[in-house]
Amino acid sequence: MSAKKKVLVVGLGIAGMAAAVRLHGIGWEPLIVERAPARRAGGYFIGLFAEGREAAERLGVLDSITRENPVGSRTWEVGSDGGRMRSVGFLDQPGEPRGVLRGDIEAALWDRVRDVIAVRFATSPEAINSLPDYARVALRDLATGEVREESFDLVIGADGLRSSVREQAFGPNEKYMRPFNAIVCAFALNEQVPNLADRDGIVLAEPGRSLWVFPFGDRPPTALLTYRTKNENAEFDRPPIETLRERYAGVDGDGAIGHVLEELENAPDFLFDSVHQVKMDTWHDNRVVLVGDSAWCLTLYSGMGATAGLLGADALGAALEKHPESINAALTEWEEGLRPFIKKHQFAAQIKSQVFVPSNVALARVRRSVMRKQGKKRRIELEDSTMAPAA
Repeated sequence: MSAKKKVLVVGLGIAGMAAAVRLHGIGWEPLIVERAPARRAGGYFIGLFAEGREAAERLGVLDSITRENPVGSRTWEVGSDGGRMRSVGFLDQPGEPRGVLRGDIEAALWDRVRDVIAVRFATSPEAINSLPDYARVALRDLATGEVREESFDLVIGADGLRSSVREQAFGPNEKYMRPFNAIVCAFALNEQVPNLADRDGIVLAEPGRSLWVFPFGDRPPTALLTYRTKNENAEFDRPPIETLRERYAGVDGDGAIGHVLEELENAPDFLFDSVHQVKMDTWHDNRVVLVGDSAWCLTLYSGMGATAGLLGADALGAALEKHPESINAALTEWEEGLRPFIKKHQFAAQIKSQVFVPSNVALARVRRSVMRKQGKKRRIELEDSTMAPAA
């Protein structure tokens, strides 16, 4: 009986855990390493589209992702002066996305990981030597400083936008990161914004800055603040709350901005980061492969990050199962099959970025007109559906 193939998975996020679960299911022996000293909880709003739900079902975690979309939810476009009009929100787009927290998916995957797959926290790869038949990796224990070398049949880099695996195996991250000249701040609210029904969401989109509030059916909403900037690095010179208060000065939105910023001051967990896509000619080299944001980062604007991470990890496992004797053939087939999907959604994200935060006055006017028309259409559709006779 042949020995189990060993795979090192770097990163305990959605793509990393999904890959580990999938490969464990076909007889591999995964080891997950994570820089953080413990698993991160909480999270912000993300969409789970049909492709992601199908992958989650194949991975055996879909039924554990129980977050519900709000029934009868409405989205309001809010002006800086507080005026409102009916609009369309994230959940109204094609593909029937389910609104979930990032932590919901990670918790479901963790339930599949924790009792059967080895995980080392506070551990990071210090050097990766990728050879045709195996990879030799130096792993550093960040708590003790100890370094130990181990060999693996495959290394999966699922360690995010600024991937250490990508930097060690493919070169400097700056070579692959494409800036959007924008910042995002996403986090969960404890209470709905003032003067808004629990089931409803809002969008306040001015040239260069915006606020989105995403509702849920079974918990308070989450918020996304995003704005344009010519100097991303300068946005990190101060605490995020100070930067955001300056960037959103003069905007009220019927109390929404003040409420969201006040909640951010006390938020235990939030994302504050610059926006980039990752563009690479190939996602694998010898025995190293990248999955999720480390390979293709679609950005929060795409709404497809979790879906792509689940789909990519599941497809990788399927390719390795199909080609048990040739890892290289599996990686080549996997990448060729997935690239059209990623290319499509990377392009779409550039357009969606103008929906999330228009970059100038002209685009803001176009956006507002389109959203107004779509909001009116959506209202009529909902009214027609409630008036339709029962079958």
